[in-house]
Amino acid sequence: MFPNYPNIIKGGNVNYKNTIKLASTLFFVIALISAVFISGCTEKDTEQEEGQTKAITELTFGYQPSTHQIAYITARDKGWWAEDLAPYGVETINDNLFPSGAPEMQNMMAGDLDVAYVGAAPVISALASGLDAKIVAAVQIQGSDLVLRTALPYEGPEDLKGLKIATFPPGTIQDTLLKNWLKENGIDPETDVQILGMGPGDATTAISAGQVDAVFLPHPSPTMIESEGVGRSVVSSGEMLQDHACCVVAVSGELIREHPEIVQQIVATHVRATEYNSENLEEAAQIYADDQDWDVELVSQSLHDWDGSWIADPHLIINSTVDYAQVQYELGYIGKPLTQDDIFDLSFYDALDQ
Repeated sequence: MFPNYPNIIKGGNVNYKNTIKLASTLFFVIALISAVFISGCTEKDTEQEEGQTKAITELTFGYQPSTHQIAYITARDKGWWAEDLAPYGVETINDNLFPSGAPEMQNMMAGDLDVAYVGAAPVISALASGLDAKIVAAVQIQGSDLVLRTALPYEGPEDLKGLKIATFPPGTIQDTLLKNWLKENGIDPETDVQILGMGPGDATTAISAGQVDAVFLPHPSPTMIESEGVGRSVVSSGEMLQDHACCVVAVSGELIREHPEIVQQIVATHVRATEYNSENLEEAAQIYADDQDWDVELVSQSLHDWDGSWIADPHLIINSTVDYAQVQYELGYIGKPLTQDDIFDLSFYDALDQ
């Protein structure tokens, strides 16, 4: 195995000086060869790792307790999310329920959500604060009501002066719409009325207990309040801003960049669920009622009363969403207006027609 070194061993006596010298030389050579080998393997492995995209085996969705977002619930309960995403390696679908868009976007900014069913306005606020995400599809338009306590008169916006109004927290669709509408009608939302940020459950309780005079909430909450005889709807959100954007599907930038095929399927499944709900209104009501433990008749009534529509095409909400960014800038919620490109990625929806 090793060559004969006659100068090292003579008559059985070891030349220790030469032995040490040879050993040092052999150690250096072996170490050098090993270093080159290991370095080569490491560099190759690193290049391979950098060239590969990390597999996704689970996704986490966020949604809210509103009939606006039944598409998510329908696709989940019918097993479409699991079925459609399994071919892409997704084994687990998780979801988190949020009372409104503000905490949902905080959760997404923390990296805990991959996909959010959420209002367009909270997405704008989050994007302006550094959220890495895009809106890839619409969910619905309109669909919220201003509900006034039954005993209070209402002939126009002037009658709201001096009242306490509960709605979703600052930066949400309802907050943005309400404040902009008040300003357009000559009412200062900071001094002429008192606006309190609440989730739908707390706001409903507050108006029932007489703690607030009015609420501005998405359906089905207005129908529930009316059914209890506590209040009546006096203005729908479509009257405040016709065909305004409301809920959307927002997806993390990381998922868009690293797994566009998964995002493409998410949009396709969302479209499927949206169309199914529109064609099966009573079943959609039952799906929501089961998910939120509501009276199905009230949910059905809400879906007939509201001025909302389920849609998926993001092109239909571009203008009003960009308008929200301008309104939020004027309200001081964000530092600068955002553009369409800042907010949307339309490529996934557009690819469905190809």
